[in-house]
Amino acid sequence: MSRRAVVIDTNVLVAGLLTGDPASPVARILDGMLSAAFPFVVSEALLAEYREVLVRPGLRKRHGLTTTEVDTLLTDIAQHAIVLAPGAGSPAPDPGGQLLWDLLASRTDLVLVTGDQTLLDDAPMQPRVLSPRNFLDK
Repeated sequence: MSRRAVVIDTNVLVAGLLTGDPASPVARILDGMLSAAFPFVVSEALLAEYREVLVRPGLRKRHGLTTTEVDTLLTDIAQHAIVLAPGAGSPAPDPGGQLLWDLLASRTDLVLVTGDQTLLDDAPMQPRVLSPRNFLDK
């Protein structure tokens, strides 16, 4: 697993909660965030996005957590995170990923871990964008 500080996309966090396979890359990444197994970065906006997505009624039915449990999970994650203010990044190839691009702009040593194929395929950023499996293999 890489020791560079990483930004974990919301889709990876959600997939980590939903998977039934504790050995899957997304579950291992979520467990790593909760145990501070690797350095990771969040911003206030990213934490807010994590929460907004995790408390959606349809998703809550799937992961089974109450709003209070989601808040506890996010508090545990935030306790281990490096909290940064985002920079002014270039336009993201997927507009929904702009807050991630802006966070990457805050430090040149950051890497994004995502399942978003549009972000993974962005040629100029490829060295800084990894799939969950590739992150674990580094």
